[in-house]
Amino acid sequence: MNKHTAIIIVNWNSFDVTHNCILSLKKMPYQDFSIIVVDNASADGSGEKLRQAHPDCDFIMSTTNAGFAGGNNMALNYAINRSYSYALLLNNDTLAEPSFLEILVDYMDQHPEVAGVQPRIFFEHDRNLIWNGGSYFNTWTGQTSTYGYHKRSDSKSEMLKEVDWITGCAFLMRTSVLPDAGLLDESYFMYYEDTDLSFRIRRLGYKLMYHPQSIIYHIAGGAFKQLKQDSEGSANHHVHYHNARNQIWLIKKFVSPLQKITAYLITFLYIMAVLCYFILRWRKTKFVTYIKGVKAGITGRATGNYQFNNSI
Repeated sequence: MNKHTAIIIVNWNSFDVTHNCILSLKKMPYQDFSIIVVDNASADGSGEKLRQAHPDCDFIMSTTNAGFAGGNNMALNYAINRSYSYALLLNNDTLAEPSFLEILVDYMDQHPEVAGVQPRIFFEHDRNLIWNGGSYFNTWTGQTSTYGYHKRSDSKSEMLKEVDWITGCAFLMRTSVLPDAGLLDESYFMYYEDTDLSFRIRRLGYKLMYHPQSIIYHIAGGAFKQLKQDSEGSANHHVHYHNARNQIWLIKKFVSPLQKITAYLITFLYIMAVLCYFILRWRKTKFVTYIKGVKAGITGRATGNYQFNNSI
């Protein structure tokens, strides 16, 4: 008999962080869930090592690196076809408080008008600092934002509230809405695919919520840092490509024609500021990569809804 919730974790060359994430989940007294691990064609053997360490988890071994979107979609298909009520996208570099999942599931059970909910997320390196206290989108500027970033909790971050979108770091969703909303758009590969899906869910008339009593901790960005910091900095340059491209795609897809006037202007100013920063720091590779991302954003587009596959 299937459990109530499928917890989906994508692994890519990260045995230690994924292993610790799974261990934290197994400490929860609430046990009405299954863990589905998608190994995104890891080259270091971490997928097989995780399978040996956690034989009680379900594993999907991808033959290619399908990105955050593609990896999660494999498991979402798996969860839908096995009639899980909920699916939780959970970053592998997170650690959970024991009550975090039960709080979210109980809230969803009691509120059928809500299709998704996220916890309050703190940094792991300093558990007093917020990483995400609720996610918002300004249609006039085309900018996403998260409340309370790198600040201590206050009354707004401790408030149950409706949000514009939910981060893929910890996104509990009602699987019954996905056949209509579609899954993650795989053309994004990584970044903004969670925002895109959130907007499509809200267009169906559902609410998305932030629940502060549910808490996890996030290492934040560890999977995309270079092993050694050099003149280009610590972040992998591909991060900047996808951020630049996908933000433009999001504006194209969801912002009204009138609002695009200011959204493109603000985004252009932001792009110029980032490029100036790369020049001043003499990060040539990132400068070129970022321009390529902007060009791809202007000339290309997100492909649209990704529909579920009932053969998985």
